[in-house]
Amino acid sequence: MGSRFDITIVAGDSATAQHYIDTVIAEVSRIEYLISDWKPESQVSAVNRNAGIAPVKVDREVFELTQRALHFSHITHGAFDISFAAMDRIWKFDGSMTKMPPAEAIKKSVEKVGYKNIILDSVNSTIFLKLKGMKIGFGALGEGYAADRCRDMMLQKGITAGIVNGSGDMRTWGKQPDGSSWTIGVTNPFHKENLFAVVPLEDEAVVTSGSYEKFVVFNGKRYAHIINPATGYPATGLTSVTVFGPSAEMANGFSTSLMVLGKKAGLELLSHYPAYKCIMIADNGQTFTSKNLSAKKLHSWQRTINNE
Repeated sequence: MGSRFDITIVAGDSATAQHYIDTVIAEVSRIEYLISDWKPESQVSAVNRNAGIAPVKVDREVFELTQRALHFSHITHGAFDISFAAMDRIWKFDGSMTKMPPAEAIKKSVEKVGYKNIILDSVNSTIFLKLKGMKIGFGALGEGYAADRCRDMMLQKGITAGIVNGSGDMRTWGKQPDGSSWTIGVTNPFHKENLFAVVPLEDEAVVTSGSYEKFVVFNGKRYAHIINPATGYPATGLTSVTVFGPSAEMANGFSTSLMVLGKKAGLELLSHYPAYKCIMIADNGQTFTSKNLSAKKLHSWQRTINNE
């Protein structure tokens, strides 16, 4: 998936741990060859080549992942959209941009984006993109899916603790060998060498989306590298969103969507999914949390840093 995966397995000896790490790597590679839109031999690439031409039959696994991604598109009203892959890359976040792209170019950049033009046939397990030039891509959602799949596979094989981290889409289960919880650090987006909080996790996923690595500033306004697929404009207002919950795939979808939706609409959306909670850090440094994450709990996570 073009991303780094870090794998931690708790086992009785190093040889057993290495064996199961290899098993996880093989599973990630298998998923990559199914869903990567960068690999011409993948099923997703076949779907993209046939956009506007014909439906493409895919494995049930790919079909159901697409189905779930479309559900995310519906509940976020397009703030999340797997057809974002067709977007023209007119925004540059490498320091080369000196002014905003023209409004007409921004509008044109998303003319092939639109989840409502993706037709699924459950009976025949086919995906059809109605418009020529349309593309789907799972991006980081695929990394979250892979992390969830590998965690489930390891539990089935009797591995009761570990971490699969797909480029920041992290799924933990069980405890460390000394019986303590796994701990992850949430980066302080304004001081990347420091942590904002240290969070204990046992059987949970955590995903952060943020603009602290890639952004541009025009007329005093900060524009994130995360683009709103419905408008073509970058997300504004939030510098980072960290989501915790039972699925890395879902947490990734939420973290990206909340960056696009912003504080008010994002918290409203997440309130309908009580299994998930979030920390938002705004461009002005203010911190917000979902209602199911108390200020007291957040302060306890931040105290951990101070105590260390």
